Amino acid sequence: MSTPVISSREAEVLALLGEHLSNAEISARLFISVRTVESHVSSLLRKLAVPDRRALSRRAAEAAPVGMPVPVLPAPLTAFVGRVRERGELMAALKAYRQVTAVGPGGVGKTRLALAVAAELAGDFADGVWFVDLAPVTDPGRVGAAVAAAVGVGEQPGRGVDASVFAALADRQALLVWDNCEQIRDGVAPFLERLLAACPRVRVLVTSRARLMVPFERVFPVPPLSRAGGGESEAVELFLERAAAVGLPSPDPAVRDTVVALCERLDGMALAIELAAARWPTLGLDGLVAGLSDQLRILAGGPRAADRHRSVRAVLDWSHDLLEPADRALLRRVSVFVLPFTAGAAAEVAGFGPLEPGAVADGLGRLAEQSLLTVTPSASGTRYQALETIRQYGAERLADADESAVVRTRHTGWCLAGAAGLLDAGGADWRARFDAVAEDLRAALAWAAGRPELRAEAHRLALALAESAFTRNLPGEAQERYEQAAVLAGADAEAAESLRLAAAVAGCRRLGDDMFRLHRAAAEAARRAGELPGTAHDLATAATVAYRFSSEFARVPSPEEAKALLTEARELSGTGGTGSAVLPGAGADAGAGAGAEAATPAVAAVALAEAAVVADAFGAVQGETDNTVEETIALAERAVALARLAGDPVAESAALDALSGARSWAGDTFAAAAAARRRIDLLAPLPPAPARTHELLDALAMASGTALGAGRLAEARRWGGELAGHPLLAEVGHHAASWLLVADAFAGRVDEVLTGSGRFLDAWERGGRQQSFSLGPAAASVAMVHGLRGDLAARAEWLAIVDRAGTSEEYRHGYGAILDATVLLHDGDAAAALDRVAPEPERVWKWVTWIWLHWYVALRAEASALAGHPGARARTAAARTVVAGNPVATAQLDRAEALLDGGDPQRLLDAARAFDAADSRYQAARTLLLAGGEHAAAGRAALAGLGLSTGPGNLPGPGPRP
Repeated sequence: MSTPVISSREAEVLALLGEHLSNAEISARLFISVRTVESHVSSLLRKLAVPDRRALSRRAAEAAPVGMPVPVLPAPLTAFVGRVRERGELMAALKAYRQVTAVGPGGVGKTRLALAVAAELAGDFADGVWFVDLAPVTDPGRVGAAVAAAVGVGEQPGRGVDASVFAALADRQALLVWDNCEQIRDGVAPFLERLLAACPRVRVLVTSRARLMVPFERVFPVPPLSRAGGGESEAVELFLERAAAVGLPSPDPAVRDTVVALCERLDGMALAIELAAARWPTLGLDGLVAGLSDQLRILAGGPRAADRHRSVRAVLDWSHDLLEPADRALLRRVSVFVLPFTAGAAAEVAGFGPLEPGAVADGLGRLAEQSLLTVTPSASGTRYQALETIRQYGAERLADADESAVVRTRHTGWCLAGAAGLLDAGGADWRARFDAVAEDLRAALAWAAGRPELRAEAHRLALALAESAFTRNLPGEAQERYEQAAVLAGADAEAAESLRLAAAVAGCRRLGDDMFRLHRAAAEAARRAGELPGTAHDLATAATVAYRFSSEFARVPSPEEAKALLTEARELSGTGGTGSAVLPGAGADAGAGAGAEAATPAVAAVALAEAAVVADAFGAVQGETDNTVEETIALAERAVALARLAGDPVAESAALDALSGARSWAGDTFAAAAAARRRIDLLAPLPPAPARTHELLDALAMASGTALGAGRLAEARRWGGELAGHPLLAEVGHHAASWLLVADAFAGRVDEVLTGSGRFLDAWERGGRQQSFSLGPAAASVAMVHGLRGDLAARAEWLAIVDRAGTSEEYRHGYGAILDATVLLHDGDAAAALDRVAPEPERVWKWVTWIWLHWYVALRAEASALAGHPGARARTAAARTVVAGNPVATAQLDRAEALLDGGDPQRLLDAARAFDAADSRYQAARTLLLAGGEHAAAGRAALAGLGLSTGPGNLPGPGPRP
C-alpha cells in the first residue's frame, strides 16, 4: 500500500530521528540492535519517500508514534555480577521456546538475571522487550490489566482488557518479562496460554518461586551464585562489589578466605549476600560470621523454612534480630504497602505504640541503611519500598505479632483518605498520583471486603476506586468495582445506584450485553428496596438499550423480551399503554403546559423506551420496518419533552438521539443535525460521570456525522476532532478518528487523510478488526482518496478493509455508492458513475437517509448531467428541494446546471467559490478544471497541490444535452 503506514516500532525510531539521535543511540534507547535500527531507517526512507535522514527528522513531527509506548526495562541501581553460564543457557532457552519460567527461591536473583538476559536479547525483537512487575498484583483476575498497563494498551470498545492486550500484541515481535508470578499463578497460567495462542510472535519470560504447571512451560531453575573458584567465585565477587559500594576496600587474601566461608554459609543466595555485605561497615567480618554462627538453629530449618529458603530466612531473621524493637515494628508494619510509600504514609499506618509517629522517618532511614528498604526519589518526595522477599517476611512477622488486623485496618483507612483526596484534588499530576496508590487501594479493598465489620469501609473504597479508575481511563476496572460496590452495599437502593453506574461504564465500553444485564439487575435491586419508580426506570432503560445499542450485543435481545420489559415498566410507572399521557403541543418543545407530576424520570424513561421499541427510532437490528415516520417523530418528541421537564440532561440527550434518528428517517437532515448539536450543548457543562461520558461520546459521533450530512464540513471536522481527542478513546484510534477521516476525505484534505489512515489502520488491526457503522465509511473514505490520487493498488487494499470494517448492504447502496461514484466522475467515467447511483432514492432510503441523502441526490444529478441522461434536468430540480440549505450539495447542483447549460464558465467559477467557502477543497479544484480554458490549468494545479491526480477525466461525456 502506498499510504505511509508505519509500524509502531518504525514510528518510535522516527520520533528518535526527530531528536537527531544516531543509530547507536536509538539502539540503546529502544533496546534493539544497530542492525535493526538500520533496517527500520531504510524502511522509513522507502515508505515516506524521502531522500535522507535529515528529511526523516523533518517528517518526525508529522508522524507521531502510534500504538504502544517505547518499552523501557527497569534500570538496576547496582551492577550485575556473574551468571555467565546461566545467562547463556537462559538466552538459548528463550530462543528455542516461546515461554520460559525462571524458577527459584526468593532472593536467589531471578529478576536480575531475567533483566540481564532481556537486555541482551532486545535486539532480536523488532517490537522490543516489555517488563511487567506482578508483585503488587493480588487479584488473579487482574493479570491482563497489569500487562496492559505495562505495555501501554487500553481497552478496546466491545471487549475486555485481556482481549485488548491480545489484539494489540497479535502481530508484535516482542519479549515480555513477567516478574514475581508466584502469588497469582492461578491467573497467570490461563492468561499466558491465551496470549501465546493469540500472539504467535510473542515470547514470555516468567520469574516465579514455583513453576506455572502448564504444558507449554519450559522451566529454567535459577541456582544460587556459584562458589566455585574460592576467592574468585561469583558469590564472593558479588559480596565484594556490594561492599565496595559502601566504601570498603578490597580485603587482603586472608580476609578474602573469610568472605569465601561466609558466602558458602549463605549458600550463594544473592539477596542474603547483599544484605550481609551491607552490614560489613558496622559489624565487620567477624561480627557477620558470629551473627550467622549464633543462628545455626535457624540454618537448620524448621517447619516453616523449606531448604531452599533457609539462607535468606537466616539472614533476614538475623538482620531483624539486630534491629531495635521500634524498627522491628516498623519493618513488619510497612509490609502492608504494596507500592512505594512516603514517610507520611508510613507514619499514618505504622505510627502507634511502641512506635511513635514522629519516629517513623528516622526508622525508615535506618532500615534503608541496612538494605531492608530501598529508597526512590519521586516528584512527590522520597519513597520507600521493601523488596518482595522482605515484604513477605514482614507480613509473616506481622502475623506473628498479632498485628495484621489492626495494621491492615489502618492501611484501609489511609487508602480511603487517599482515594478521597485523589478525587477532590484533581490536577495535571492526577494520573501519576493514582498510579502511585492504585495497587494499595486494590489490596486494601480485597482485604476489607472479606471482613463483615469493615463492609461499609469496603463499600466506600470500592466506589472511590471505581470512580478513580474511570477517570484514569480504566473502564473495565471501573465497571468491576461498581459491581463490587453493589455487592458490598448495605442497602438495596445503594446497590441499584452502583449497578446503574456500572451499566453506564459498560456503555462506554460498547458492551451492550452488560448494559442490558446491569440495568435489569438495578431494577431488581430497586424492587427489593421498594422503589417502584426506580424499578420502572431501570426496566425501561434496559428495553431502550436493547434497541438503541443493538449493534453492540453479542446476543441481541428479542423484540418480545424488550416489549415485556416495557410493559412492566409502564405498569410500575403508571403510564398505561403506548402514548398515554401524551403531552399537548407539537415539536421538540411539546409539553410546556403539562403538569410537572407527569414528567418523572420513570415516565420519561418509559417514553424513550416506547420510541425505541415500539417505533424503532434507532433503526435497531431487530427492529420492524412497518412503523410510520410520523409516529416515530411524535414518540421521540414526547420523550424529549418529558426528559426536559424531569430535569435530566442525560435522559434528554438520549431522547434527542431518538429524535435525531426519527428526523433522519423523514429525510430531514438539518433537524437531525440540530438534535445532535443540542445533545452536546446539554452535556458539555456536566461533570464527567459515566452516564454523561457515554452520552457525550455518542453525541459527538452523531454531531459529526449529521453535520457531514448537512454539508457543514468544518463543523463535521470540529466534532470529529473533539471525538478523536477524547481521553477515553486514546487507545482506540480507529473509533476515535473515524468521523474525522470521513470529514477530511469529503473536504479534500488529502494529507490529513493519509496521515490519519495509517493510525486508523494500526488501531483497527490492534483492536481485532472490528465492524462498526462508522468504521466502514472511514475506510471507504480513505479508499476514495486513493482513487482520486490514482493509486489503484492502495484503493483496492482499502476496499478490502471496508469489507471487514463495514456491512455490505450499507456499502453497496449507501456511502459506498457515493464514494465510488465520486472516483468514477473524477476519472471521467460518468456513465459508470451514474450506474453506481442508478436507484431512485426511495429504493435505497434505508441506506442513504440520515447522513448520505443529500450527497446521494446531488451526485446522482451531476452524474446524470455529465452522462447526458435525458432526465438530468428533472433530477437536478428535484434534488434542489431535498438539499436546500446544504452549501456543498447546492454548489454541486449549481455546477450540474451550469454543465447542462453548456458549461458557462462564470457560473462554474461561482460554484467553485461556493465550494471553497464550504471548505470543500477538492470540489472547488475540480470545478475549475470543468470550467476549461485558462481555468483548467488552475484546477490542475489545485488538484496537484492537494496531492490528487489531474487525470483525463472530469469532462462531460457524449450524448444529448437536455
